[in-house]
Amino acid sequence: MDAGGTQKGAPMKNDPLIHRRRLKAGRYFANNWQLYVMMLVPLVYFLLFKYVPMFGNILAFRRFRPLTGPFGVRWEGLRYFNQFLSQPDFWRAFRNTLTLAAMNLVINFPIPIMFAILLNELRSLKFKKLVQTVSYMPRFVSTVVVISILTEMLSPSSGMLNRLIQQLTGQPGVFYMNEAAYFRPLYILTDMWQYTGWSAIIYLAAITGINGDLFEAGRIDGASRVQLIWYVTLPTILPTIMVMFILRVGHLLSLGFEKVLLMYTPSNSVVSDIIDTYVYRMSIAATAPQYSYATAIGLFSGVIGLILVSSSNLLSRKLTGESIY
Repeated sequence: MDAGGTQKGAPMKNDPLIHRRRLKAGRYFANNWQLYVMMLVPLVYFLLFKYVPMFGNILAFRRFRPLTGPFGVRWEGLRYFNQFLSQPDFWRAFRNTLTLAAMNLVINFPIPIMFAILLNELRSLKFKKLVQTVSYMPRFVSTVVVISILTEMLSPSSGMLNRLIQQLTGQPGVFYMNEAAYFRPLYILTDMWQYTGWSAIIYLAAITGINGDLFEAGRIDGASRVQLIWYVTLPTILPTIMVMFILRVGHLLSLGFEKVLLMYTPSNSVVSDIIDTYVYRMSIAATAPQYSYATAIGLFSGVIGLILVSSSNLLSRKLTGESIY
């Protein structure tokens, strides 16, 4: 403290440096306030629909009754966790979820990468744009419409596929949508048709951003198109692939509740009953809804998803040096 009573090192109110910084920040905000206003929309969305609902997870530990408040009436601890972990129906739904998610990941994750690479290799610009447009369009078709079209095509009486089989073999029609053996292939095929073109956009953008000198150097060295893809394209877009893989693993247990519910029938429930449909049956669709029980299952699924994304992120950082955090 100096003789005037001012503490040394403390910022002064009239410090010209601080004043200039404030003026600079004020001018920057005045020139770019539109960007901050636009940021409010996603910020409010995430706050309302992602973070605020997290407080509802308290119901996994408390008994909930309608009209008694949003946070339950009595603390139950781990009762609901012990309850669903001892139920064979839950473990069947859990196995179905992991099996379908793993099959969908193994099949439908690499296909958009291959599609983007092949699309990039097309020489005709007009044909390339046509393929892009045709492949993107299914993404904008409602899931209800997709399943309705699939049901009509596979109808045992009037479906196009069954009519063709009857004409060729004389065999009676098969209701494929009702058979457990066809549920997983149909789910994966419809997912492939609906999302391959859309998912390929980010990979195509990554390929477009590759320095053309790398390809030119490869051609000078005598590399073929396949070698250029293997030694230039794939290594260059590997960071993008790993980030997308980590995000995909994080949503491994989120299979698309609407599609599964639309394809669900009592006959194929052995393989089509997943965690989301199980929670739906225990809560909204139940005669006596068990909201706390369903919340505990949802929280358990979220924790498993967090473990999966953290593990895949760690594995990616160790193997490739790329990660999202």
